[in-house]
Amino acid sequence: MIQPEHQRRAYLEALGIDVWLPRGHAEPEPEFVDAGLAPAGMDWLALRDAVASCTRCPLHQSRTQTVFGVGSPDASWMIVGEAPGAEEDRRGEPFVGRAGKLLDEMLRAVGQQRDSVFIANILKCRPPNNRDPKSEESAECRGYLGRQIELVQPRIILAVGRIAAQLLLDTDTPVGRLRGSRHQLGDTPLVVTYHPAYLLRSPSQKRKAWDDLLLAARIVAEIPA
Repeated sequence: MIQPEHQRRAYLEALGIDVWLPRGHAEPEPEFVDAGLAPAGMDWLALRDAVASCTRCPLHQSRTQTVFGVGSPDASWMIVGEAPGAEEDRRGEPFVGRAGKLLDEMLRAVGQQRDSVFIANILKCRPPNNRDPKSEESAECRGYLGRQIELVQPRIILAVGRIAAQLLLDTDTPVGRLRGSRHQLGDTPLVVTYHPAYLLRSPSQKRKAWDDLLLAARIVAEIPA
């Protein structure tokens, strides 16, 4: 189901933001999406196939499989993490294991389910030894996420963890200073929160993550239907 005008399509770009345009209007060439990587007409099936066969960066040489993303294509909430870990690489699904279970619990606490949101990562392949993504890797992969955002048309994006938040917002500001505020990607609100893996190591920060979820829920509730 196509969502109302407030969920208009948007492209996400690490070094710039394109504004969503109503259907029927001419669109500028998006900065975030490489036209050769994820053209505007690429549907879910074509995009999934493009990700599965991608060799744009060296990470394809060590992956078990790509991790495209899971959830509803009509989701109001889009959850964006940084990159797959070992278990995600093995199973082909983002946010699994203990961190994934905690994320599921966090979402349920605000009335969302894993299959009612859309969950994706900046990178679609696992970096060796779970190291941070390199800038050239995120640059090669970013068009895939940009197209996913355009297709989902979320009402809100939840950036989970430092790497995701900093890459999406093009900043080196620490996650502790990014969280607690409403950010924008085009017309799409974005809220930053801690990564579930961090919360497992630092359970005292769970209250702050809960506050971030409540902020995201309030923002969605304030958007006119």
